[in-house]
Amino acid sequence: MKVDVVYGAPSPPLLLSCRVSDDATVAQVIEQSGLLRCCPEINLQAQKVGVFGKFVKLDSVLKDGDRVEIYQRITRALDDDEDDDQE
Repeated sequence: MKVDVVYGAPSPPLLLSCRVSDDATVAQVIEQSGLLRCCPEINLQAQKVGVFGKFVKLDSVLKDGDRVEIYQRITRALDDDEDDDQE
């Protein structure tokens, strides 16, 4: 079956298409795609993954045509004059 793997890297986003076995999991597809070699900063233990915008686990089995997405970790740095209180 054919699936896509997308990583919203800082620039530009990467999209890889690959052919995998019918019982392939998210983790297997990410590994087979070669994305982890291209983007060593990816940490699948810390980053969320999804299929078409819905969070899934790494052991989720995929269907033909699925798009696996690896999401950036979201962090927010406060400016000196900004705090997170709403006082």
